[in-house]
Amino acid sequence: MSLLCLIFALSLLGVHGLGDPGPLEDVVIDRYFIPKVCLREVQMGDFVRYHYNGTFQDGTKFDSSYDRGATVAGVAGVGRLITGMDRGLQGMCVNERRHLIVPPHLGYGSIGVAGLIPPDTTLYFDVIMLDIWNKEDKLQITTLYKPQRCNRTVENSDFVRYHYNGTLLDGTPFDSSYGKDSTYDTYVGSGWLIKGMDQGLVGMCAGEKRRIVIPPFLAYGEKGYGTVIPPQASLVFDVFLVDLHNPKDGIFLEHLEVPESCKRKAVTGDFVRYHYNGTLMDGTLFDSSYSRNHTYDTYIGKGYIIPGMDQGLQGVCIGEKRRIIIPPHLAYGENGAGDKIPGSAVLIFDVHVIDFHNPTDAVEIETVYRSADCNVTTQNRDFVRYHYNCSLLDGTRLFSSYDYEHPQETTLGTDKIIEGLSNGLLNMCVGEKRIVIVPPHLGHGENGARGVPGSAVLRFEIELLHLEAGVPEGYLFIWHSEPPENLFEAMDLNKDDEVPPEEFSMFIQSQMAEGKGHLMPGVEPEKVISDMFQNQDRNKDGKITAEELKLKSDEDQAPAHEEL
Repeated sequence: MSLLCLIFALSLLGVHGLGDPGPLEDVVIDRYFIPKVCLREVQMGDFVRYHYNGTFQDGTKFDSSYDRGATVAGVAGVGRLITGMDRGLQGMCVNERRHLIVPPHLGYGSIGVAGLIPPDTTLYFDVIMLDIWNKEDKLQITTLYKPQRCNRTVENSDFVRYHYNGTLLDGTPFDSSYGKDSTYDTYVGSGWLIKGMDQGLVGMCAGEKRRIVIPPFLAYGEKGYGTVIPPQASLVFDVFLVDLHNPKDGIFLEHLEVPESCKRKAVTGDFVRYHYNGTLMDGTLFDSSYSRNHTYDTYIGKGYIIPGMDQGLQGVCIGEKRRIIIPPHLAYGENGAGDKIPGSAVLIFDVHVIDFHNPTDAVEIETVYRSADCNVTTQNRDFVRYHYNCSLLDGTRLFSSYDYEHPQETTLGTDKIIEGLSNGLLNMCVGEKRIVIVPPHLGHGENGARGVPGSAVLRFEIELLHLEAGVPEGYLFIWHSEPPENLFEAMDLNKDDEVPPEEFSMFIQSQMAEGKGHLMPGVEPEKVISDMFQNQDRNKDGKITAEELKLKSDEDQAPAHEEL
């Protein structure tokens, strides 16, 4: 029989009242170590767990819980211990240390313990209190930190990921998730945890820190757990909730900044360019497009990105900033991704939409100013001179003709400028101002250009300054009406049956001066006239004859070339 059993048995028999009480009337208590914080003191009826060494006056040890490798557990103040121990434990704090001197009449009296404690012996105990609880106890929850933002709290059936340090009530550590380099991941309220932890996690926010003190009957009870948690041990968990979700969750959206004007919202099939910061719910950054100095560009609603992002980008406006919270079953699931996204992690994306377009988009034109007396507008092949500012849809300035000495010049429809801008300049009046939105397939495409990101939608502010009527493709000169009936005779000014370059040039310039025709614009007239002469001088002898001269409309078999 152990001494503890003897203590219980003899106490029940009332042996403490036998024999000579000796010089001491009561237990002598020396509180030689009192912890700074004492949340609770032993009272009658409390269940206690403690270690002790028991010696006689001369220092001879007669018993020790340390030698048995197990703490003593019992109920204080109800007669199950020797009276001196019952009294000596009253008012103790966890981690308090006491020296107790128990006179015989409060110990084992005149009977003693055969072979172990002589009759009428004063006993000396060195005690440390390790645990105190009562069957009426409830879970103790202390909030150590709670974030200002808390969109939802843990409910039963939620899946949670948390870190924890687990200690006994005296501070002895028994387990920690931090040492495993992984969160503890589990469902709440499904019986996968001890009852106290199931209850203690309910109501927590992601990012919250709690201390949860669990009495033994809500923990591992009489059996304890392995060698690390003794029987009847209260447990203390310092918990940091990393994230939570429910298998039934969809995405959660927060509209952080929505432009006042939103003419169009993104739909399935649109190509979106956006910046983002991706974090876990505890704020850990796992990815950022800003760090790469490049937007993330993708189609939405087509499965190119995780389902939660596919859903979260639906309905965005250009320039909008939104937060997309994605549960793991709509992100990377139980396996996570790489070494930065753990399994079953909830992801938070703070997204800034730069622009989007659809491959079927045409150029979008908004007229800012147009004169009421506009009669002549630009057509394909016309020569135009204009000023412009070019930017991305987020306002990033790219180019401006105002940065140069002269305005921009081009002949429309000749592939000298991007197709979308050329289209945007059609049907304009001189003095007209427009805003032209050019999708990338009519701009610089997927690859972009110097200073222009790939797949970028461009915004042009245009003012048309000058317009010259163009000529059809393949022509260098056109008449405004029918040409002279006998063209060669009209051109042969000195009537010598041949037209040298000087005569040819004088004739064309006279036709222009009389308003009968015009040259292809945008090129020096002398250069155009020279090219026209070279086209007609078919034998290259430096003069044109009647047999050589032909109108383009007359050439139905010869290869096409630029001429009259």
